[in-house]
Amino acid sequence: MMAYWLDKRWVQNTVLLALAGLMVWYWGFVFEFGYDFEWSVLYKFNETYGMHLGLELLKGLGLTIKITLVSSFLALLLGTFFGLGRLSKFKPLRWTSNAYVEFFRNTPLLVQLFFWYFAMPLALPEAAREFAYAQDFEFWTATIGLSIYTGSFMAEVIRAGLQSIPKGLLEAAYSSGLSYFQVLTRIILPLAFRAIIPPLGSEFLNNMKNSSLAMVVGVAELCWQSQQVESLTFRGFEATTAATVLYLSLSLTISLVLNSVNVRLRSLEHRPRNRVLRTLHILFSPLGRLRRASRQSTPIQAQASLRLSPGAAFMRRLGRILAGLGIPAAKIGFVAILGYLLLQVAQGVASFNWQVIADNFRTLLIWRFPQGDETELFLGLGGLSFSILMSFIAITVSFFIGLVVGLARASKNRLFSLPATLYIECIRGTPLIMVIFWTYFFLPAFTGSYLNVFWSATIALTVFTGAYLAEIVRGGIQNIPPGQVEAACSTGLSYSQTMRKIVLPQALKQMIPAIVGQFIAIFKDTSLAYVIGVLELTFVAQGLINRLMVYPFEIYSSVAALYFICCYSMSIVAGRLERRLSPDQVRLEM
Repeated sequence: MMAYWLDKRWVQNTVLLALAGLMVWYWGFVFEFGYDFEWSVLYKFNETYGMHLGLELLKGLGLTIKITLVSSFLALLLGTFFGLGRLSKFKPLRWTSNAYVEFFRNTPLLVQLFFWYFAMPLALPEAAREFAYAQDFEFWTATIGLSIYTGSFMAEVIRAGLQSIPKGLLEAAYSSGLSYFQVLTRIILPLAFRAIIPPLGSEFLNNMKNSSLAMVVGVAELCWQSQQVESLTFRGFEATTAATVLYLSLSLTISLVLNSVNVRLRSLEHRPRNRVLRTLHILFSPLGRLRRASRQSTPIQAQASLRLSPGAAFMRRLGRILAGLGIPAAKIGFVAILGYLLLQVAQGVASFNWQVIADNFRTLLIWRFPQGDETELFLGLGGLSFSILMSFIAITVSFFIGLVVGLARASKNRLFSLPATLYIECIRGTPLIMVIFWTYFFLPAFTGSYLNVFWSATIALTVFTGAYLAEIVRGGIQNIPPGQVEAACSTGLSYSQTMRKIVLPQALKQMIPAIVGQFIAIFKDTSLAYVIGVLELTFVAQGLINRLMVYPFEIYSSVAALYFICCYSMSIVAGRLERRLSPDQVRLEM
């Protein structure tokens, strides 16, 4: 009887409204929050500091948008170049592209930003260093560092999109007389980009959220401004809430725009039912007209090429000859530049003070374990071991959270799907650093007691990872043909039996590569616990650099190597799983 009534939509809506009303009543009349709200700090002029703090948050939002746009553009250029490079037959380019992608994808963004900001200027000549410091050094350090990091992910997305194109299409294009550049710009890249819009859009969104890390190098973006408001007024709850709402709004806006572009470029002829998407559908309609115009212009250009004058035909032949000479010259130039860079890196590594690395390597691995004080957690454990322990706990617990929430998200019953959707979208639309701030600063207001920074960061990582794993689980479940579920139900199996014995075993097989990739991401994200003082690897390294003062290259290189070894090992496992589960892939070479 209960299941019969809960299947009705009006009953589901009524129960959800009743639960929401109960929560509001409990919050307002029973629960003692222990905090005196003062939202006026966001919209009133502050006489003490002579500024409008709400406007400062909006200025931070503007700088976040600027960093996102510039870094996304640069990352797209880098991703396209190195994505093509990974498929190139020219081995030096392919090896360089592989090294770029694997290294920057498998080291934390926070460590990279610290390296570009603290260590890299020391390697520049004095004149170049002074010029860099005079050019808004903090902004460009954050932007370029973010571009290089995001470009490595985009390169992998673009490579996957290129490999999804049938190899016969490439051979047919070459056999028709088209040059490499024509095949690339007119056939391969247009088809690849239309296929990879969803994952590429996810990288744009991740790039926006990762811009919050610019605060660690002194860029006054949105996250930095929220912490500034908190330090000036001690109103951290109001400032963090406002910043979170702005991040969520920006995430939803980017998602809507990318979805609309995806709809237009995938040639969907029907009009979207959602009013917001319908508006964006009209807004981006020029993309569809441009696509149709380019498709119609192709045969006209082909016909015009058959009626070339002798002079035009000569110029075309000359251009092909120059292009034929230019390609070898470009290869020679690339090898020369690559050799010079490798020589500089080798000289830099050879000049390292290896004794400093040897003296502090044990500290980077385990901090002071087991000689720590009684007040220290886990007998003074820290460094890389702390990062591994934190990520292991977060991964283990978040897997079960993701499984339960993912099943609820895939359910047709609003009692389960709506709360799961709110959890997933709110967490995924907020930068991890904001989730860490929420857990560390404001969770004690609900629990009544302060948590150790280790447990605060671990809870934040668990909640954050659970939302991403839930979306992976939902995608895996929806990939199972509906006919299998219907057939299982027709044999008398219950919903739980169908999920446990038929759907989840098949879905988990498809989800394994994505889950392993998420585990790699959460291990790198343990570096963000640095912002609340957790003794993980990045925090220990920064403490050593502050003590040693003159050896940032040695310490940051050691930290990057440790992160890379751990992450790359997991990447190899993920790659083997992906190849085992998708054995019929054919490598496309450009």
